[in-house]
Amino acid sequence: MSDTRQSRFRDALADKIAAGELPDTPQTRSRSYRLAFADEDFLVRDELRPVRLQLELLKTEMELTERGIESTIVLFGGARIPSPATKDRARTKTLAELSRYYDEAREFARLMTLKSRESGCRQNVIATGGGPGVMEAGNLGAHEAGGISIGLSIVLPHEQAPNGYVTPDLSFNFHYFAIRKMHFLMRARAICVFPGGFGTLDEMFESLTLIQTGRMERVPFLLFGRAFWEKVIDWHALADAGTISPEDLDLFRFVETAAEAMALIDNWEPAPARDRIPGR
Repeated sequence: MSDTRQSRFRDALADKIAAGELPDTPQTRSRSYRLAFADEDFLVRDELRPVRLQLELLKTEMELTERGIESTIVLFGGARIPSPATKDRARTKTLAELSRYYDEAREFARLMTLKSRESGCRQNVIATGGGPGVMEAGNLGAHEAGGISIGLSIVLPHEQAPNGYVTPDLSFNFHYFAIRKMHFLMRARAICVFPGGFGTLDEMFESLTLIQTGRMERVPFLLFGRAFWEKVIDWHALADAGTISPEDLDLFRFVETAAEAMALIDNWEPAPARDRIPGR
C-alpha cells in the first residue's frame, strides 16, 4: 500500500530502518529500547488485544478499499466437501454425494465473476474462507473466469495454507474469528451457504441473526441443497415452538444449481428492513 498524502512528520518505516542500523550495544539490544510498533513481543501481550483487534480490522479494510472493491458475494461451505474428481477418497458416502456442490460452487463463482468483470472487478467479488472444499471451488471458479477473488483465512491449530486459486494480494489471514466474520459481511451483496460442518453452521446462523435482528440489511441468502439443510435442521420446528417467528423462514431461499442462484440474485427485490427484534 502507498499513501500519497504528505506528512510533516518523519516516516515511521524510516525510523524503524534507522533503529536497526544503530551500533550493537547492551542498550540497543534491550527489549525496552525497541520501537513499540516494531516490537513483536510487545504486540502479542494480552494487554494489547484491543490494538490487535483494531489492526486486523484496519489492514483488510484498507487493502480492499485501496483495491476499489465495493461489494462481495460470500460463499460459506465445508472444507471437507470433495471435488467430483476426488470423491472416491471421501471418508463417507454422504461426503461423496455432496461433491456435486463443489461443482455448483465452482460454476456459480465463475458466472458471478464474469458479471464482476463488467464492473472492473469492483462489484460482486467472490469471497471465501480461503481453504479447501467449497472454498477452493469458489476461488477456482473466479480464477477460471479471469477475475479476482478474496480468501479470508484463519489460523488454526493444524494450519492449512490458502488454496492456490485465491488472488495472492487478496489473501488475508486472521487470528480473531470475530474480525474475520465482520469482513465477510461488511461488503456482502449476497450470502451463499453450501453444505458444511460446525464452521459453516456458525457462519450461517450468525449472519441470519444479524439480518433477523435488523443489524444487517437484507440480502439474498441462499442455501444450496434443500435435502441436506432440511435433514440437519428442522426449520419449521423452530417456528412451531415459537423460538423464531414464522416470517423468519422467509429470510433465506433454497437453491440447487448455480443458474438458479444467479437468477435469484439478479432478480432480487429487497424486502423491508427488519426494524424490530422478533423471538429468537
